[in-house]
Amino acid sequence: MTNTMKIAVYNARNYDKRYFDRFNRKFGHELLYIDTHLDRDTLVLAGDAPAICIFVNDPVQEPLLESMRDRGVKMLALRSAGFNHVDIATANKLGILVANVPGYSPYAVAEHAAALTLGLVRRIVRAHARVREGNFSLEGLMGFDLHGKTVGVVGTGKIGTVFSRIMHGFGCELLGVDPVENAECRHLGMRYVPLQTLCRQSDIISLHCPLLPETRHLIDSDAIAQMRDGVCLINTSRGAVIDTAAIIRGLKSGKIGYLGMDVYEEEDSLFFEDHSDTVLSDDIFARLLTFNNVLITGHQGFFTREAMTNITRTTLGNVAEFEKTGQCENTLIAPR
Repeated sequence: MTNTMKIAVYNARNYDKRYFDRFNRKFGHELLYIDTHLDRDTLVLAGDAPAICIFVNDPVQEPLLESMRDRGVKMLALRSAGFNHVDIATANKLGILVANVPGYSPYAVAEHAAALTLGLVRRIVRAHARVREGNFSLEGLMGFDLHGKTVGVVGTGKIGTVFSRIMHGFGCELLGVDPVENAECRHLGMRYVPLQTLCRQSDIISLHCPLLPETRHLIDSDAIAQMRDGVCLINTSRGAVIDTAAIIRGLKSGKIGYLGMDVYEEEDSLFFEDHSDTVLSDDIFARLLTFNNVLITGHQGFFTREAMTNITRTTLGNVAEFEKTGQCENTLIAPR
């Protein structure tokens, strides 16, 4: 049996193609690039490919999985660590192996969270826009030192741990929320506390938890009400970890003083596309853009050369391992 396979790569951008073409020289897979999203209508574009590769903005639920099974699809290769967009239980039941790319670069996302934090608290974007217009006034640009501030980290896995190290380097006090305490974070001086305590005591809160049923809308009106006035809230995890409507109310009241987001609850139909020539139909997202203390990026936290290299190599390797052995080390199994 060979270790090469035909892979239909959906939602393939130019940068995806460059990296896949470069690293596929080692594997020799047959790559079929498809520029559109994967759904029941576009599945036919995969032809007879037994492996389909998708990113985080292609939801794959039971009806689509059944259609994939009927077309002979054997593997769904995620070029992401997150997998909340896929019905893993149904895929397992139908015999479609799903594999992800765990830990492709915790530094990329953690450093982006730190960049959002600094960009907000030092008002970098607003200052840059002024200077470009010849306005060098400092009025309205007052920031604050990170040194000595309390940073709450929700989720202390690989990314949360790297972010904690960065904030520790600034001289911050660390609080953590996670069902499993991380020894490295504790070594940095992190105290693990309930979420309510973290909200009450943190000057900055950064979210690094996965999207699970128990973390959906983890940051809601009740959590926001517990926060310090003027808190800085950063989300680089998954959009639905926060209740966006509640966040807007928090911004309007001044409870949230700074908001940095690289993810959005309804990003599937918005992010990774050029909408510059159209009017945004998402009223909630449009409302977020009206606040001058909000900094939003379009899910680019992962987007570094190192991360793209690891994502591509691991994705191609996952497919090769499945073709060779019928199994894969990075297979996702739904809890029973």
